[in-house]
Amino acid sequence: MAKQLLETLPDQTKKLITRYLDMRPVPLGKIAKEFGVKVFTSPLEQGISGQIAKENGDFVIRINKYESRQRQRFTLAHELAHYFLHKDIIENEGPIKDNILYRSGKSDTVEAQANRLAAEIIMPDEKIKSDLNQLRKNMDEETFDMIASKWEVSNQALRIKLSTVGG
Repeated sequence: MAKQLLETLPDQTKKLITRYLDMRPVPLGKIAKEFGVKVFTSPLEQGISGQIAKENGDFVIRINKYESRQRQRFTLAHELAHYFLHKDIIENEGPIKDNILYRSGKSDTVEAQANRLAAEIIMPDEKIKSDLNQLRKNMDEETFDMIASKWEVSNQALRIKLSTVGG
Protein backbone atom coordinates (compact mmCIF):
# COMPACT_ATOMS: atom_id res chain seq x y z
CA MET A 1 0.00 0.00 0.00
CA ALA A 2 1.26 3.49 -0.82
CA LYS A 3 2.47 5.67 2.00
CA GLN A 4 -0.34 7.63 3.51
CA LEU A 5 -0.36 11.35 2.82
CA LEU A 6 -1.18 11.99 6.47
CA GLU A 7 2.27 10.64 7.31
CA THR A 8 3.90 13.26 5.09
CA LEU A 9 2.42 16.21 7.01
CA PRO A 10 4.50 18.09 9.59
CA ASP A 11 4.56 16.29 12.94
CA GLN A 12 2.55 18.94 14.81
CA THR A 13 -0.14 18.99 12.09
CA LYS A 14 -0.33 15.20 12.04
CA LYS A 15 -0.51 15.09 15.86
CA LEU A 16 -3.41 17.57 16.00
CA ILE A 17 -5.37 15.74 13.27
CA THR A 18 -4.72 12.31 14.78
CA ARG A 19 -6.33 13.38 18.07
CA TYR A 20 -9.70 13.25 16.30
CA LEU A 21 -9.32 10.11 14.21
CA ASP A 22 -10.57 7.75 16.93
CA MET A 23 -14.03 9.32 16.79
CA ARG A 24 -16.89 8.12 14.59
CA PRO A 25 -17.72 10.04 12.62
CA VAL A 26 -14.50 12.03 12.55
CA PRO A 27 -15.37 15.57 13.74
CA LEU A 28 -14.16 17.55 10.73
CA GLY A 29 -15.44 20.86 12.09
CA LYS A 30 -13.30 20.42 15.20
CA ILE A 31 -10.25 19.70 13.05
CA ALA A 32 -10.91 22.87 11.05
CA LYS A 33 -11.33 24.88 14.25
CA GLU A 34 -8.10 23.42 15.65
CA PHE A 35 -6.24 24.99 12.72
CA GLY A 36 -8.19 28.26 12.71
CA VAL A 37 -9.93 27.45 9.42
CA LYS A 38 -13.40 28.98 9.23
CA VAL A 39 -16.14 26.81 7.72
CA PHE A 40 -19.46 27.97 6.33
CA THR A 41 -22.27 26.27 4.47
CA SER A 42 -23.24 28.62 1.68
CA PRO A 43 -25.42 28.71 -1.42
CA LEU A 44 -22.57 28.21 -3.90
CA GLU A 45 -23.05 28.45 -7.65
CA GLN A 46 -24.56 25.40 -9.30
CA GLY A 47 -22.06 22.59 -9.81
CA ILE A 48 -19.64 23.81 -7.12
CA SER A 49 -19.29 21.57 -4.06
CA GLY A 50 -16.80 23.62 -2.09
CA GLN A 51 -13.99 26.11 -2.09
CA ILE A 52 -11.13 27.23 0.08
CA ALA A 53 -9.73 30.74 0.01
CA LYS A 54 -7.72 33.13 2.10
CA GLU A 55 -9.98 36.00 3.15
CA ASN A 56 -8.78 38.87 5.33
CA GLY A 57 -5.84 36.77 6.52
CA ASP A 58 -7.96 33.72 7.43
CA PHE A 59 -8.47 30.49 5.54
CA VAL A 60 -12.16 30.05 4.81
CA ILE A 61 -13.92 26.96 3.50
CA ARG A 62 -17.36 27.26 1.96
CA ILE A 63 -19.45 24.13 1.46
CA ASN A 64 -22.50 23.98 -0.82
CA LYS A 65 -25.48 23.98 1.52
CA TYR A 66 -27.68 22.26 -1.07
CA GLU A 67 -25.71 19.01 -1.13
CA SER A 68 -26.31 15.99 1.12
CA ARG A 69 -24.74 15.82 4.58
CA GLN A 70 -22.42 13.00 3.44
CA ARG A 71 -21.34 14.99 0.41
CA GLN A 72 -20.76 18.08 2.55
CA ARG A 73 -18.57 16.07 4.92
CA PHE A 74 -16.40 14.70 2.14
CA THR A 75 -16.17 18.16 0.58
CA LEU A 76 -15.06 19.59 3.92
CA ALA A 77 -12.43 16.86 4.25
CA HIS A 78 -11.31 17.56 0.66
CA GLU A 79 -11.00 21.31 1.27
CA LEU A 80 -9.14 20.69 4.54
CA ALA A 81 -6.77 18.45 2.59
CA HIS A 82 -6.11 21.36 0.24
CA TYR A 83 -5.35 23.47 3.32
CA PHE A 84 -2.88 20.90 4.67
CA LEU A 85 -1.24 20.08 1.33
CA HIS A 86 -1.68 23.09 -0.92
CA LYS A 87 -1.70 26.17 1.32
CA ASP A 88 1.00 27.72 -0.88
CA ILE A 89 -1.19 27.36 -3.99
CA ILE A 90 -4.11 29.05 -2.22
CA GLU A 91 -1.88 31.87 -1.00
CA ASN A 92 -0.09 32.38 -4.33
CA GLU A 93 -2.79 31.60 -6.91
CA GLY A 94 -6.00 32.38 -5.06
CA PRO A 95 -9.02 30.28 -4.10
CA ILE A 96 -9.45 26.64 -5.04
CA LYS A 97 -13.03 26.08 -6.15
CA ASP A 98 -14.00 22.41 -6.55
CA ASN A 99 -16.85 21.26 -8.75
CA ILE A 100 -18.99 18.21 -8.08
CA LEU A 101 -16.27 15.94 -9.49
CA TYR A 102 -13.70 17.59 -7.19
CA ARG A 103 -12.01 19.25 -10.13
CA SER A 104 -10.81 22.80 -9.71
CA GLY A 105 -8.73 23.64 -12.73
CA LYS A 106 -5.64 22.73 -10.71
CA SER A 107 -3.58 19.73 -11.78
CA ASP A 108 -5.00 16.22 -11.51
CA THR A 109 -2.20 15.52 -9.02
CA VAL A 110 -3.35 18.32 -6.71
CA GLU A 111 -6.94 17.04 -6.76
CA ALA A 112 -5.92 13.38 -6.40
CA GLN A 113 -3.81 14.28 -3.37
CA ALA A 114 -6.71 16.17 -1.80
CA ASN A 115 -9.05 13.22 -2.41
CA ARG A 116 -6.58 10.74 -0.92
CA LEU A 117 -5.92 12.79 2.20
CA ALA A 118 -9.64 13.53 2.59
CA ALA A 119 -10.37 9.79 2.57
CA GLU A 120 -7.57 9.14 5.07
CA ILE A 121 -9.03 11.72 7.44
CA ILE A 122 -12.73 10.95 7.07
CA MET A 123 -12.28 7.15 7.10
CA PRO A 124 -8.95 6.40 8.88
CA ASP A 125 -7.55 3.07 7.68
CA GLU A 126 -6.84 1.55 11.08
CA LYS A 127 -10.23 2.53 12.44
CA ILE A 128 -12.32 1.43 9.48
CA LYS A 129 -10.58 -1.91 8.76
CA SER A 130 -12.91 -3.99 10.92
CA ASP A 131 -15.93 -2.41 9.23
CA LEU A 132 -14.42 -3.10 5.82
CA ASN A 133 -13.69 -6.71 6.77
CA GLN A 134 -17.35 -7.05 7.78
CA LEU A 135 -18.29 -5.69 4.35
CA ARG A 136 -16.05 -8.19 2.57
CA LYS A 137 -17.95 -10.99 4.35
CA ASN A 138 -21.40 -9.55 3.74
CA MET A 139 -21.51 -7.39 0.59
CA ASP A 140 -25.14 -6.33 0.77
CA GLU A 141 -26.65 -2.86 0.59
CA GLU A 142 -27.93 -2.96 4.16
CA THR A 143 -24.40 -3.52 5.47
CA PHE A 144 -23.02 -0.78 3.22
CA ASP A 145 -25.74 1.60 4.40
CA MET A 146 -25.08 0.82 8.07
CA ILE A 147 -21.31 1.34 7.84
CA ALA A 148 -21.58 4.42 5.61
CA SER A 149 -24.06 5.89 8.10
CA LYS A 150 -21.72 5.20 11.02
CA TRP A 151 -18.93 7.16 9.29
CA GLU A 152 -21.34 9.72 7.72
CA VAL A 153 -20.01 9.08 4.22
CA SER A 154 -21.69 8.06 0.98
CA ASN A 155 -21.81 4.45 -0.15
CA GLN A 156 -19.66 5.50 -3.10
CA ALA A 157 -16.93 6.89 -0.83
CA LEU A 158 -17.08 3.70 1.24
CA ARG A 159 -16.77 1.51 -1.88
CA ILE A 160 -13.71 3.46 -2.98
CA LYS A 161 -12.18 3.08 0.48
CA LEU A 162 -12.93 -0.65 0.45
CA SER A 163 -10.96 -0.99 -2.78
CA THR A 164 -7.92 0.85 -1.42
CA VAL A 165 -7.49 -0.57 2.10
CA GLY A 166 -5.94 -3.96 2.71
CA GLY A 167 -7.56 -6.33 5.17
